[in-house]
Amino acid sequence: MHDSLIQLMYGFGVALQPDNLMWSVFGVLVGNLIGVLPGMGPLSTISMLLPVVSIIAPVPAILMLAGIFYGSQYGGAIGAILLNLPSHPPHAVTCLDGYPLTRQGKGGTALGITMMASFFAASVGIVVMIFLSPMLVQAANSFGPADICAIMLLGLLAGATMSRGSPLKGVAMTVLGLLCGSIGTDPLSGTARYTLGISELRDGVELGGLTMGLFGIADFLVSVNRTTVSPSDAHVRMRDMRPSRAEMRQAFWPMLRGTGVGTLFGALPGTGPTITTFIAYALERKWSKTPERFGKGALEGVAAPEAASHSKTQVDFIPTMSLGIPGDPVMALILGALIMKGIQPGPQLISEHPDIFWGLVASFWIGNVLLVILNVPLIGVWVRLLRVPYRQLYPSALFFIAVGVFSTRNNLFDVAIVAAFGVIGAVLLALEFPLSPIVLGFVLGPMLEEKFRQATLLSRGDLSVFLTRPVAAGFVAASGLLVLVQVVAWLRGRRLVAAPVQ
Repeated sequence: MHDSLIQLMYGFGVALQPDNLMWSVFGVLVGNLIGVLPGMGPLSTISMLLPVVSIIAPVPAILMLAGIFYGSQYGGAIGAILLNLPSHPPHAVTCLDGYPLTRQGKGGTALGITMMASFFAASVGIVVMIFLSPMLVQAANSFGPADICAIMLLGLLAGATMSRGSPLKGVAMTVLGLLCGSIGTDPLSGTARYTLGISELRDGVELGGLTMGLFGIADFLVSVNRTTVSPSDAHVRMRDMRPSRAEMRQAFWPMLRGTGVGTLFGALPGTGPTITTFIAYALERKWSKTPERFGKGALEGVAAPEAASHSKTQVDFIPTMSLGIPGDPVMALILGALIMKGIQPGPQLISEHPDIFWGLVASFWIGNVLLVILNVPLIGVWVRLLRVPYRQLYPSALFFIAVGVFSTRNNLFDVAIVAAFGVIGAVLLALEFPLSPIVLGFVLGPMLEEKFRQATLLSRGDLSVFLTRPVAAGFVAASGLLVLVQVVAWLRGRRLVAAPVQ
């Protein structure tokens, strides 16, 4: 514990360096903005900024991307509460009680409670990360290639089967991501794989090109005919955001329970923030002695899911930074950014790159304080930004995507790759396929292949190594159980559909 506190002080020294602080502030501001605007989620924004990541130092790059991620969680609650506009799926549940509170003239109170719950939950998540990450690293140092491979397999399956929509579609998209990740030159034999004779593909598909196409271009193609949102004239003064003591007592325990839910789910791979917020809301409603108030303006219905969202966002960094296994697509993208900078995430990250890990942890607190300070005076500005028409917003984003991807390698082929993945993504969205598992498969695929080859080389081709090592066997069993649960749920669903109506 004493060593962790010393390292945390070192992290504050790193995070408060002018260059690092500037990029962290930029990240939380951009994250806050894209959290407010519908459709501009952290995935598409981080994808657009990957060219910037390639030209700045590793520490400010990661601080900026992390700021975008947790900053977007703050912004999303503003539209949900004031305008009944869930800009992103995790905040859909906040609309249920947040907007009724606004209609009752308590929108400011709901926002005040949200900011307090968010800051408290984020702080708990940061503390958990400080003390749990080094413990995980100590355990992970004893893991062999077979163990890491089994953990990655579970992460892939969880991300595929727990995504929105059909689990089968999620698995299909994960496989597509694995195939995209294998394009290029085989690292062992040096032969070209799946390049279709195109020499530019020998270096593989660029992470930025794939994600910008799937989450930037595809979203533009799908949303191009969407009408402009006309927000209400919701006006919140700073004094309206100070909840009374009674309101604080009403929201305190839901905030604690939501934080617990988010912390628990943050450590599990594949459980996105949407699942976490809905579970926190359902748990709070079941716990309440007056569940009939929910959906009509209950403060508990705002405090619990928002606390769950923010604690999960912080705890998500634990498996990503300490084990090299992303818990969701945004974490996979940040993991890919680390790899772009030549840094291998995993158990050695904390000891080999303490400036990145502890600087990131310290920046969380700095960024969350900044978000609370900035959001109070800027809420009116964020509400006005919701009036920006799509026909102006998305073409601008399209232009920056094209310029950004070209500037990375000064190669028009990369722009063609973005356009191709944009069309593919638009088709997949029209067919209701989830796109997030593609990123998980793309980032984890090469690492999974490397660990699998190492494990089979060490065991001389004996695949029983995945069953004889206790850690590997445990995660393989968990993967099998996860598949079994999904199959049983699918069969039960088919039986209910096939049952004759009485």
